[in-house]
Amino acid sequence: MTNQASPIATFLRPLRPRDPEEHHRAATPLELFFDLVSVIAIASAAAGLHHAISENHASEGVITFLIAFFAIWWAWMNFTWFSSAYDNDDVVYRLLTMILMAGSLTMAAGIQFLFTAAPDLTMVIFGYVVMRIAMVVLWLRAAYHDPVGRKTNLAYAIGIFLVQIYWVIYLTTQSVSTGLGQALWVVGALLELAVPTIAEPLSGNTPWHRHHIIERYGLLNIIVLGETLLAGSIALRQFAGELNLMLVHTALSALVIVFALWWAYFARQEHLGSHTLSRALQWGYGHFFIFASGAAVGGGFAALVDIITHHSDVPLLVGDYAVAIPVAIYYASLWFVRDRFACRGFSRYALLIFGLLGLVAPAIGLGLEGIAATTALGVIVRNWLAGRGESATHISH
Repeated sequence: MTNQASPIATFLRPLRPRDPEEHHRAATPLELFFDLVSVIAIASAAAGLHHAISENHASEGVITFLIAFFAIWWAWMNFTWFSSAYDNDDVVYRLLTMILMAGSLTMAAGIQFLFTAAPDLTMVIFGYVVMRIAMVVLWLRAAYHDPVGRKTNLAYAIGIFLVQIYWVIYLTTQSVSTGLGQALWVVGALLELAVPTIAEPLSGNTPWHRHHIIERYGLLNIIVLGETLLAGSIALRQFAGELNLMLVHTALSALVIVFALWWAYFARQEHLGSHTLSRALQWGYGHFFIFASGAAVGGGFAALVDIITHHSDVPLLVGDYAVAIPVAIYYASLWFVRDRFACRGFSRYALLIFGLLGLVAPAIGLGLEGIAATTALGVIVRNWLAGRGESATHISH
């Protein structure tokens, strides 16, 4: 007779730690589904930034975009690291993950109300708190079933819960458009960021899987860069039947830039070469700027299309910088999380230098094509020099 798991065992299994050295660990269909839901919220934030730039409210739009993106990214990140350490794929785990998805969709629906003259925080904070309370339940389950990591898991649960009380109180202010409201939001963000730094050392790092985490971050980055590809396709659709060379250049530049950003991220050098807490925090937190800038590039391209097609009165130079600035931040962030550890010599700084050159290009009249050229050259030079450095290392050994 074959042994079959009981219905109760399938519904509710112990949430024990996964093996951090497990072979062939890969993203699960549930994790990919969760990413798909998260990107809906990311697309909403990028769309809000696009319209803010087109309507000549770039500074307010950037602040609102960062606020919305932080909520999306932080909820995604905490679940991603938790699932790497404790995913047991029972029915309760799946249901709690679906609650997280429902919260993310609620946030996505509410983001449009942030990009208004009188921002309404209700749906975004409500959706965010729903996601975080679901995480509290998951951390409590892990604490119950993992005696070794109990102190860390309980610290996560308590810390997350206390910060959600702060956000509910913050909701009563209903203001992210004032200096005080923005300062209070920064306090809440810092409290969220502090929870892992306090919780992780209590009983040792949670048993996250290094290759699994690298894969999860890479997959989200691919989805985020898809926003820029979408902006390029919008440019192509705008001139159906009517040739507009500026839109052709914009679409081609979008392709060059997004391909270069992808290539720069997925280089041969190791992304996260250590399990140490300080390195993991720098790498994990630093990706906020990679993901946010990647999404912002798409918003910048969409705003540029509005300018070219005369749907916006913003100067063309503003549209160019709406692309150049996030590209430079993307390259600088890659230097921060990877290249300063993985490269040596000039290759370590190549992305930084070419990102800065991309900022100069619009100012000297090279426009979007100049940005695309410096972005592509940055990848070519960086990878060529890094490859030579690897060859020299292999020869010396």
